[in-house]
Amino acid sequence: MFVLSKLFWLLAQPLSLAFVLGVSALLAGLFRLARVQGLAGGLGCLVLFVTLYTTAGPVALQVLEARFPKPSQDPANPACVIVLGGAFDTDVTTTRGGIELNQAADRFVEALRLARAFPGMKILVSGGDGSLSGQREGDAVVSRRFFESFGIGADRLIEEAASRNTFENIRNSKSLLEQAGLRDCLLITSAFHMPRAMGLMRKAGLAVTAWPTDYRTSGTQALRLDFTQPTLNAQQTSTALREWLGLLGYYFGGRISALFPAP
Repeated sequence: MFVLSKLFWLLAQPLSLAFVLGVSALLAGLFRLARVQGLAGGLGCLVLFVTLYTTAGPVALQVLEARFPKPSQDPANPACVIVLGGAFDTDVTTTRGGIELNQAADRFVEALRLARAFPGMKILVSGGDGSLSGQREGDAVVSRRFFESFGIGADRLIEEAASRNTFENIRNSKSLLEQAGLRDCLLITSAFHMPRAMGLMRKAGLAVTAWPTDYRTSGTQALRLDFTQPTLNAQQTSTALREWLGLLGYYFGGRISALFPAP
């Protein structure tokens, strides 16, 4: 299932889909299939236009980010925080070492802030090698270097380094939490990813407090044409589509109980 989901996304992401439709149009032209050529070419152009020159993707991402609002103040004394991986560029760190953060860096910046504010709090980092090659170090491994460089001792860390996707993050974290006797943790992940993560937590019977971070939209986006930032529009459309497809797949696969989990 893991490999199939990876291969599916290689084709389903917007720019790949537009490319496949363009190639299909060319092949249809070679075989004189005018209707197929026109349909494939038209759909490919439509996908490109919506992806690059509208705010459809940012709006879809914004809906995800708004689902679980962040609490207005810190909890009194949290026993633990769960940080879902995906914030380190493990392709780079595997070969160069060190710490290289990507766009989701806020996940670990927020975890570090909480760790310094609450010295007794445990930190469970869930994230293994999610690549198809299986040759990268995971976020859990890099996180030890990250936290120790800021004076957070290894005795406060619980590393879950085997998971490759969100489903495995939650499944593997559950057993570690039970072994450590930890409950009522904060869950840190990107705001757009929180609905799926919370749905899995509930399905697993884990009570956690959603602690979203890494917002990618302003929260004030409206559906419109936008010719000023096609690269950003494409990136946010891809992120939103992947997450919505993940929700659909997990719901119909029985991994979450609600299609769009709510607070």
